[in-house]
Amino acid sequence: MRPQAWHLIVLLVVILLVFGASKLPDITRNVGRSMKIFKEEVRDLRDDSTTVRDAVDPNPTLTSSADTTVDTTASDAQRGVTPPGGGAPSDVPPQPGR
Repeated sequence: MRPQAWHLIVLLVVILLVFGASKLPDITRNVGRSMKIFKEEVRDLRDDSTTVRDAVDPNPTLTSSADTTVDTTASDAQRGVTPPGGGAPSDVPPQPGR
C-alpha cells in the first residue's frame, strides 16, 4: 500500500505535537548531517574495496617472465667469476704476485 497525502499530513501533525515546532529545524538538520556522513562512509568503503582489489591483482595483464631472456655471460666475466673448468676468465688481468 502506497502512502497517500492524508497519511503524510497526519504523520506531520503527530510529529509537530510530540516534538514541538522549535525542535523540528534541529531534528531535520541532524538527520541531514547523519545522511551526509553515511554517504561519505559508504563512498570510502567502496574506495577501500577498490584499493584492496588493486593491491591483490594490481596488473592482471602482466606478461610472464619467460618472455624475456637475460644474457649473464658478460656480467660474470666482469665480476671475475671463474667459468666452468677452473680457468681464469680471459678478460680479467692477472693479479700481481700470483
